[in-house]
Amino acid sequence: MAESHGGAKGTGAHTEADGGHHGGGFPPFESSTFASQLVSLAIAFVALYLIVSRFALPRVGGAIEARQNKIEGDLAEAQKLKDQSEAALKAYEGELASARARAQAIGNESREKANAQAEAERKALEEQLSAKLDEAEKTIASTRATAMSNVRGIAADAAGTIVQQLTGVVPDAASVNAAVDATLKG
Repeated sequence: MAESHGGAKGTGAHTEADGGHHGGGFPPFESSTFASQLVSLAIAFVALYLIVSRFALPRVGGAIEARQNKIEGDLAEAQKLKDQSEAALKAYEGELASARARAQAIGNESREKANAQAEAERKALEEQLSAKLDEAEKTIASTRATAMSNVRGIAADAAGTIVQQLTGVVPDAASVNAAVDATLKG
């Protein structure tokens, strides 16, 4: 396998290029090409400046302006929604205060009605009790009068019987009645 597969004998790979050897070093640093390099640099700078200022910057500026307008619009919308929510909150608080006042008024009115009804019922009950008390006092007075008349008769009979038992003589009814009346009166 020492044979080579090609027609040439003793060919080997070369890594160096056969190029023309220039007399200097790195071309941008050669002083003979400075003028042409400066002109090409100026042309490239002007072309790049025109491309950037005519095409890229307006697009970027338009995007920035559109973004700024969008942000301002969103902030304005947020402020509008905030104002609406604050107005709704104030309206809600006003309605809540009004509802509380109405509830308080209804409660006071109901309390006053209940108090008036209770007072009317109390007065009616007092009148009924007063009528019953008057009737009871009349009944007691009539019962007392009846009892006192019976007591007087019983006392007169008892006094007459006691005097008869002690003395053996029946007293006359007028003197017994006079003595019982004097004792009962005090």
